[in-house]
Amino acid sequence: MTSWKDKRLYKISEQGKIAGVCAGLSEYFELDVTLIRLAMVASIFIGGAGIVFYIIAALVMPDKKDLA
Repeated sequence: MTSWKDKRLYKISEQGKIAGVCAGLSEYFELDVTLIRLAMVASIFIGGAGIVFYIIAALVMPDKKDLA
C-alpha cells in the first residue's frame, strides 16, 4: 500500500474516455474506474454538479505523461 505522501492526483488521458479524470481518480483512490465513472454519471443526474467538477478537474489536474 502506498503512503498518502507518495500519491499524486493526475489525469490519465491515454486511459480516459474524455479527458482521463476518472482514470486518474481511480488510480489515486485504488478503485475500479467503472465505479468512479458510475459515481460521476450519478452526480450529473443528481443536481448536475458532476459536470462542473469534471470540467474544473480536467482543466486543473496535470496529465500523467507531463509528470514523467
